Amino acid sequence: MKKIGMVVAMQSEVESFLSANNLSVEHIKYGGFDIMKFNLGENGVYCVRSGVGEIFASAATQMLISVYSVEVIINFGVCGSLTETLRVGEVALVEGVIHYDFDTGPIDGCEVGRYLQYPEVTLRPDKALLELAKRISPDIQSVICASADKFVADEKIKEHLAKTFGASVCEMESAGVLLACLNMGIPCLIVKAVSDGKGGAEEFRKMVTHASKQYVDFVCELSKIL
Repeated sequence: MKKIGMVVAMQSEVESFLSANNLSVEHIKYGGFDIMKFNLGENGVYCVRSGVGEIFASAATQMLISVYSVEVIINFGVCGSLTETLRVGEVALVEGVIHYDFDTGPIDGCEVGRYLQYPEVTLRPDKALLELAKRISPDIQSVICASADKFVADEKIKEHLAKTFGASVCEMESAGVLLACLNMGIPCLIVKAVSDGKGGAEEFRKMVTHASKQYVDFVCELSKIL
């Protein structure tokens, strides 16, 4: 039996997952976090609704690691597409994350998004988990995710993120989750479903629930075999 931690920003992103599975859920309150404890196969899951943004996501991830001793973290939720090849409702595996709003260049000459303790701008989730996920769903796309505490609706910013960082999606939590996991040596996998593209915030509001349903079966199957 393995302890799995799940970090999800919004209630709408986790509701589809919970309602699609006949789960016996124990609700736990730890500080400001709401945690849902349940089993998937032989594995025990601690799923936290972190709240939106990198800081909440990082704090929630660290809490699951430090308090509940989870052995692996899965971050799932919705994202915005930066490319025509990823349409609303499509699910993608994140193979790299760039915290594009992090910049210490004026004092150390480091490129935007780069943390000096890591060898490149792109932060990498766990390779073995990515390979396992691809065996479950061989056709799933692997993407680079641009992450920061900003909802990106401006097309010029989207073009900049795609061109500068080679990113295909953007969202607001994965850098915080992944940095906490890397710091603690905990394997991490990030799964995102596209909720919006050129439609921006209006499209997000219309499609977030639909998009959230698309990763349910994939995440559930993966969690059972970890």
